[in-house]
Amino acid sequence: MSRPSWGARANRTVDGMTSRVDGRTVEVADRAAQVIALAVRVLRLPTLVLLVAPIPFEVATLLLVLAADGPARVLGLVVVAAMAAVTGAFGLRRARTLEAASVPTALATELGIAVSLSGKVDETRGVLEQIGGGGGARIFSRLRGLWNGVGMTGRWIDGVGDLPRARYFVPPRIGTTVTMTVAALWLVPISVVVLVFTLIGTVASTF
Repeated sequence: MSRPSWGARANRTVDGMTSRVDGRTVEVADRAAQVIALAVRVLRLPTLVLLVAPIPFEVATLLLVLAADGPARVLGLVVVAAMAAVTGAFGLRRARTLEAASVPTALATELGIAVSLSGKVDETRGVLEQIGGGGGARIFSRLRGLWNGVGMTGRWIDGVGDLPRARYFVPPRIGTTVTMTVAALWLVPISVVVLVFTLIGTVASTF
């Protein structure tokens, strides 16, 4: 007999925990999920621009590096690979976050479960209440800061890891998302600078 897929196991986990969520938490989680879903939709285009902005510079740098020889080529390939890794990681996290927020009702259910798993219902529900009051474009930074103030246990973090949607809006993934976004922001000017220096090196090597 084949083993059930990860998705099927995750769905069973969610279904089995839903009954533990109290009415107040359901209400707060629903409001927070609506705010999060709206913020994610608003950020869809800006994050797409951020994702694609460095790609032309990365490609141009790669073409110049491939035409080089010796240590300069090796170093250039390493730098291009590092930039591409940042772009790829950010793109993957963006896609998963968009998917996680695509069905607010499902996200609300999982956020409620996350609260019930915490052992600190009042504190964790308080985080969702603050987010439910409005998140704006900085909602991910706000979420990270609010969760840091609660101080969750490793057991709770392991538990919410089984929630396929909510896990992207709670620790530790929310912190990773913010870090990836900051890295993607820095990558835009860095990719330009790298291309400029590569051009200078290419021109210098021809004389």
